[in-house]
Amino acid sequence: MAGKTCVAIASDLRLGNQALNVASFDKIFPVTDRTYIGLSGLATDVLTLRERFRFRVNMYNIKEEREIEPATFAHLVSSTLYEKSPSRGSKPFIAAADILGCLNFAKDFVVAGTASSELFGIAEGLWEPDLEPEDLFETISQTLLNAVDRDAFSGWGAIVHVITPDRVVTRTLKGRMD
Repeated sequence: MAGKTCVAIASDLRLGNQALNVASFDKIFPVTDRTYIGLSGLATDVLTLRERFRFRVNMYNIKEEREIEPATFAHLVSSTLYEKSPSRGSKPFIAAADILGCLNFAKDFVVAGTASSELFGIAEGLWEPDLEPEDLFETISQTLLNAVDRDAFSGWGAIVHVITPDRVVTRTLKGRMD
């Protein structure tokens, strides 16, 4: 979710299959100090993709001798899932990719996962342009917690990362555990 000078990314912590809960599993990973990626799907695929992105970002850093930009990383994700094209930006940037690698750029918010329809409806109602970091945290937290309450295959708490130009604030939220 995008704010005035910040972005936030959140995910539930549930790892399971259908109605079977197995463990708590973080699905959001730092790429750089100000770029994070959230991955959904089979846990082994999530971990494999995380390692593949880590390798490609390290290779980019070695070759370019600079940190990868968020827009460039979005294209790296797309090219990993499909194929090609770099870009740059310095304002808040969010993007999502489907399983084929088709990018969706948004100025407000993107959603994914089993509760995506619930997330979309609640985010549409709560999100406002130019939210400050604390307001963005509150908005994304309420969006996620309320959406997972309406989806039996989501939950087990949540994690929220608010990324500002100066720092990253990470908070873990308690949620339903059924």
